[in-house]
Amino acid sequence: MNKILIIYSSVHGQTRKICEYIASQLRASDSGCEVRLASLEEQFDLDSFDKIIIGASIRHGKHNPEVYHFIDTHLVALEAKSSSFFSVSLVARKASRNTPETNPYMQAFLSKTQWQPNLVKVFAGNLDYQGYNWLDRSIIRFIMWITKGPTAVNTKIEYTDWQLVDVFVKELELL
Repeated sequence: MNKILIIYSSVHGQTRKICEYIASQLRASDSGCEVRLASLEEQFDLDSFDKIIIGASIRHGKHNPEVYHFIDTHLVALEAKSSSFFSVSLVARKASRNTPETNPYMQAFLSKTQWQPNLVKVFAGNLDYQGYNWLDRSIIRFIMWITKGPTAVNTKIEYTDWQLVDVFVKELELL
């Protein structure tokens, strides 16, 4: 039986939601795996897991610096296991930015870390202006205006393609 650890770094909750979905799909599969879901801030022993998945969101154009710190601190353990990483961002709502090869945040991530996960993916996030504080709402609306996205303050759109997440789960099972 595989023991899988899913670690998330989420600002507004969409990355956590995706991780919860991945965990439920893995638990429901025929593989009989044991899955633990944990935020980046929690304590866990990486050595007790066979596979490690890290999901991180983008905020103001960057991944949380603690994601890089965690990876640097645990690089040997991450490299010794089957591992995967996915990034969640609103820019991934566009077809031209929704693959690891075409997503600027994933490319920046891969260039800043020595970790070479076995599998990398990009998922689109969730746009919910009412769920943001004033500063985040203003910054995201400005970015959306530049990128020709929705700017109405009552906008609430989930861009995550759950079928792509299902494909990711199937790929995880093969690692």
